[in-house]
Amino acid sequence: MSSPTEKNNPAPSRHRGPVELRRGLAKGSTADQHLLDTRSPGDFTSTDPWRVLRIQAEFVEGFGALANIGPAVSVFGSARTTPGSAFYETGVEVGRRLAEAGFAVITGGGPGSMEAANKGAVDGKGLSVGLGIELPFEQGMNQWVDLGVNFRYFFARKTMFVKYAQGFIVLPGGLGTLDELFEAMVLVQTHKVTSFPIVLIGTEFWGPMVNWIRETLVADGLVSAGDLDIISVVDSAEEAVQKLVAGV
Repeated sequence: MSSPTEKNNPAPSRHRGPVELRRGLAKGSTADQHLLDTRSPGDFTSTDPWRVLRIQAEFVEGFGALANIGPAVSVFGSARTTPGSAFYETGVEVGRRLAEAGFAVITGGGPGSMEAANKGAVDGKGLSVGLGIELPFEQGMNQWVDLGVNFRYFFARKTMFVKYAQGFIVLPGGLGTLDELFEAMVLVQTHKVTSFPIVLIGTEFWGPMVNWIRETLVADGLVSAGDLDIISVVDSAEEAVQKLVAGV
């Protein structure tokens, strides 16, 4: 039987694929680090070929879990967005409106804006999906995820965000959000995906980035002016869902 201290201060935990590790076992490096960091201990040449089988299994598991979710939209945003804040509430409304429009809602499964969108999907009686990732600082799936899949490798997880979504809605976020945003923009720019609307919420937040692309990248000939048409920037959940539905 657990003590009051254990209930108030749960043991640290970390996922390693489908396995959950707690307390002392939760410490250690991640699968991505072992793959990408050549300084990691171990026989590099003998372990990598076997690692390919684990990567293959991760794709098979993701494809199998998500194949029948129907039309879906991936929603991105900061894990640090606090409940009750304006962007958290916007995330809830985005999830709800997407569900009411017939879309499953896919997020990274964590806290903040991801949790908000998953909550909105549940409120709207839609399917709420979370794609988790093994991290040194475990976040865990938020309580509003109906269908959760945990991944070891970022690249496998990122494939699922695009493969099973008809578009992206992006709330303000940090490096992870920017990574997903720019990768999606490149996929559209290079015609790897078509009819894939990307809608950003928050002109005050995203405006400086859009201006930098226009005034620096376009001005210097590094991207085409038409590449800015890949994204739309709005200020409300209602506009975001309308834009996305119109672009699908």
